[in-house]
Amino acid sequence: MASNATDYIKHHLTFWNSDPSAGFWSLHLDTFSISLVLAFIFAGVFAVVARQAKLENPGRLQLFVESIVEMVDKQVRDVFHGQSKVIAPLALTIFCWIFLMNFMDLLPVDLLPSLAQWVGYTFFGAEPHHVYFRVVPSADVNATFAMSLSVMFCIIGFSISAKGVGGYTKELFTAPFHAEGTVGKILLAPANFLLQMVELLAKPISLSLRLFGNMYAGEMIFILIALLPWGLQWILGAPWAIFHILIITLQAFVFMMLTIVYLSLAVEAH
Repeated sequence: MASNATDYIKHHLTFWNSDPSAGFWSLHLDTFSISLVLAFIFAGVFAVVARQAKLENPGRLQLFVESIVEMVDKQVRDVFHGQSKVIAPLALTIFCWIFLMNFMDLLPVDLLPSLAQWVGYTFFGAEPHHVYFRVVPSADVNATFAMSLSVMFCIIGFSISAKGVGGYTKELFTAPFHAEGTVGKILLAPANFLLQMVELLAKPISLSLRLFGNMYAGEMIFILIALLPWGLQWILGAPWAIFHILIITLQAFVFMMLTIVYLSLAVEAH
């Protein structure tokens, strides 16, 4: 039983890898495909609602979408102190896309993996035990790091846009410690640059690991619940799923808010 449980957990935690022998250059096809599908769903739904929006007698879907847009817009107005036409759409995309990624954790543990095994066996003759499919993109540290690195590049881009290349470069060597005179600035430049790099790198690392850790833990708990007898699965799974709805929403909101805060700090002078 322990061996079967161990194999079951390992199988559910193994990615569909494009080429395991390629190492770093391989691609997690399940993470990529689900993220892409969810992105199209988000963009498609919001595009349809925007085109069919009406002032009189709006539908429930329009009201739901408008509530999300208003919530994100309010957060941007309260936190971001600069002027940008990009920040609000970026924040909306981050919140909705990450929420959809996290929401995949609420699907039955064996639903999509079993479907992938059936497709692999029926159409490609693959052994079911050799077909892997993980359904929660945000439980893949590669996906969370990719998103957080994108945020880091946005931070650099917003900083250069607001301060110019010269101003941003000067800030890297003159903050947070300030000194009077050329000699003092030269002496403190290495320490300032080191601290700036630590701060810059800590932001994407904290963003990615916070999201990954929470979603990986949630995924693991659902897998462990799935190993229990059918009756206990409902007794323990239902409360955890209800509580997990709060977690997946909170993690998407935190990622969005920290991105807005980081970009706001990027356009402000020290």
